[in-house]
Amino acid sequence: MAKTSAYTAKIPGPDGRIAYTEEENGVWRDLYARQEPNVRKMAAPDYLAGFDKLALPADRVPQCTEVSDVLDRHTGWKVEPVPALIGFGRFYSMLADRTFPAASFIRSRKDFDYIKEPDIFHEIFGHTPLLTDPRFAAFSEAIGKAGQKLEAKDYSWLIRLYWFTIEFGLTRVDGIYKSLGSGLASSPTELPHSVSGPDVIRRPFDVIDILRTPYRIDIHQPLYYVLENVDDLFKAAERDLAADIRKAQSLGLFAPLYPVEKSA
Repeated sequence: MAKTSAYTAKIPGPDGRIAYTEEENGVWRDLYARQEPNVRKMAAPDYLAGFDKLALPADRVPQCTEVSDVLDRHTGWKVEPVPALIGFGRFYSMLADRTFPAASFIRSRKDFDYIKEPDIFHEIFGHTPLLTDPRFAAFSEAIGKAGQKLEAKDYSWLIRLYWFTIEFGLTRVDGIYKSLGSGLASSPTELPHSVSGPDVIRRPFDVIDILRTPYRIDIHQPLYYVLENVDDLFKAAERDLAADIRKAQSLGLFAPLYPVEKSA
């Protein structure tokens, strides 16, 4: 996980709220207007159920405090603003504490279609719908607790299970690919790329294979893993993930399907 950002974090006031500008609210409004019909068409029912529970404002950036109020009622989770990208150790600790870290800035117009790092649109529009579901919330908590037990050298192995499911996972509904991951829901260009791109590789969900798959954070993914049944994801949280990591390490990483520069 990269530790540098092209953006500056927005700092909450004493009441936990952030003063977004008219321009920033306008970016949210236009992103929402573009993505809402897209997720209605291409996202999995699990995501859409959570999206409807949240009832996010369409015309302004939501406050983490108001989103936390909804999450708390459903799963006991909350959203906490953080300064852009954070390290794996803090990320796992926050998930274990049922707290989702949200980068507080919103992308500029030049990054409207695709941003190489998480912003508040990605965090709220993309991530929080699944956190209204006790099953997905428990999976994220389990990833956090598993990460707390690892040595730092193993952090990047575990994060791949999160990356290829909660961030960029696919599922299939009545034979049709649907997006599950937050990185897909929040990206106007990667969402259609993932579900219908003709050159995309889609592989069956497999924990060991996922742990062995390298990725880049700054490109559309060339490969997605498909959950035929989302219950398989929740069963993965019950596995001995440390043992799975050791097995994956013994087998080694797959060859990357992208240029090796800037690998993650």
